[in-house]
Amino acid sequence: MLKHIRPAIAALLLMSLITGILYPLTVTAVAQLVFADQANGSLVRDASGQVRGSTLLAQPFDGPQWFQPRPSAADYATVASGASNLAPSNPQLLEQVRANASRWNATPDQPVPMELVTTSGSGLDPNLTLAAARYQLPRVAAARRLASAQLEQLIQANLEAPLVGPAVVNVLALNLAMAENRWPERDE
Repeated sequence: MLKHIRPAIAALLLMSLITGILYPLTVTAVAQLVFADQANGSLVRDASGQVRGSTLLAQPFDGPQWFQPRPSAADYATVASGASNLAPSNPQLLEQVRANASRWNATPDQPVPMELVTTSGSGLDPNLTLAAARYQLPRVAAARRLASAQLEQLIQANLEAPLVGPAVVNVLALNLAMAENRWPERDE
């Protein structure tokens, strides 16, 4: 019986070493070498070096002077991230969308972009489409007493083109650029 158990224990120890130690260390080393920023959370730091957030996760901003991200079903908590799991036929989803649309003062003439009234699958989507950022432009410009054209330039300067899908603006990067007065150079 021992001659059958010994190879099984040896195989268990060998596979534990490979899959529990060597493989994770190899993946971690490759990630740190090739994708160091992403492997370390894609942290965003302000001019003083203090961490302000991550480009991968949405976070709430208080006040009309800031661009707002998509609503979050998990209240922007990374531990409880996830969708609301409400089906399109669920009346609660319609209530949530209507409540979010009323917060944006939606009208039939000025409908709110869909992403500002619905949550993302993770509840932590950090990006907005150009249409959603532009929809917020008049409110932010009025709150900051800035020309809309100046904010439009800032939005364009923070526009990113992913491999798939429409161009997006990272809300944290856009708000930090405003907070730190990093305005794009004007063409004169």
